[in-house]
Amino acid sequence: MKFRYIDENIISLILGLQILLSICWLPFAILWYGLNESSIIFIIVIGSVFSIAIAVESSIKNINPIYIKAAKTLGAKGRRIYIDVILPASMPGFVAGMKQGWLFAWRALMAGEMLSATTGLGQILIMGRDLSDISQVIVIMLFIIVLGLIVENLILGKIEKNIRNRWE
Repeated sequence: MKFRYIDENIISLILGLQILLSICWLPFAILWYGLNESSIIFIIVIGSVFSIAIAVESSIKNINPIYIKAAKTLGAKGRRIYIDVILPASMPGFVAGMKQGWLFAWRALMAGEMLSATTGLGQILIMGRDLSDISQVIVIMLFIIVLGLIVENLILGKIEKNIRNRWE
């Protein structure tokens, strides 16, 4: 189930774009969307989509070949192999990619808000810096950490746990 063209061309491009920090896209986003929330949303999407794509590709590539051979032996062909074998077997890697994508998106949101937003946690952080209020900066940083961990544990952690339980 290899796609040689994707392996040789698209994955290298995606990996190269993932290496580029999402905040580097901010000038482009501001020129394209203006100085508003659309540019921050663009930064968030750019910050997460490539890591998710790499994780999904890696997950599919690392599926145990015995699963595919067994499905073919049982008569599965074409699309059924993807639906019944590859998609379920790649779900743990997909969820791991979603977790990583969430972390990149969260960081991109904070960076985008610090540079171009008029409201938000990133802007409050910058306001604390401008006012030389270290206590405000520390409180906002701790709040960002706590909020990120809550989302990670309550949403993505439960999804990951459910998928692991299905595969045990």
